[in-house]
This record gives sequence, C-alpha cells and structure tokens, in this order.
Amino acid sequence: MISGACALVLSPLVQADAGWTDYVTVAELVPTAHHYYEVRLPVGKNPSGCMNKTRFYQDYRSPGADKMFQTMLEGLRSGIRVRVYVTGRCNLNGYSEISSVSAIP
Repeated sequence: MISGACALVLSPLVQADAGWTDYVTVAELVPTAHHYYEVRLPVGKNPSGCMNKTRFYQDYRSPGADKMFQTMLEGLRSGIRVRVYVTGRCNLNGYSEISSVSAIP
C-alpha cells in the first residue's frame, strides 16, 4: 500500500482524460531551459482533469513541437484563437500535456 502511494506521488506524470479544449486567445507562452515549453490558455473546459486547468506544456522533442510552438507564438502576436489537444498526461505542476494545436481567426 505504501509503495503504491509513493509510486503515485513520485511519478512524473499522472494519467487523466484526452480531448480538445475550446478556442481561446493565448495568454502567455513560456520557452523554458527545460525540455518543454509552457503555455497559458484561459480555457473554460480542459478535458484532461489536471490540477491546473489553464496551463499546458509540450516537450520540445515531440514531433511537430516546433510548428506548434510557432502557432502559439503567432496566436500570441496576432490574437488568433487556438485550441489544444490534451493527451491525458499531467506533469507534477498539474499542467496538461498537449499533442496538437488548431487555430482559427
């Protein structure tokens, strides 16, 4: 029992639900020195169930991460609305992992 609880607490990721968020404007984009970037999207619904409903992250090494980062940057610059697909994985900060980005004017 204790080892199971320790494994959950010490696990870098927690599983939740996957799906698309609603379209919103990008509130903040944070390139980090770590292996991922962070983005804040003021979504009304985040299907992941992660603790932090408006913070998301993506590993720089993910296929297409550079293009998704550029889409987020363009959204921040121009005000176009974006939505993200959350994978159902949460990091220790409670941020939702993303795997896709969609944008509309």
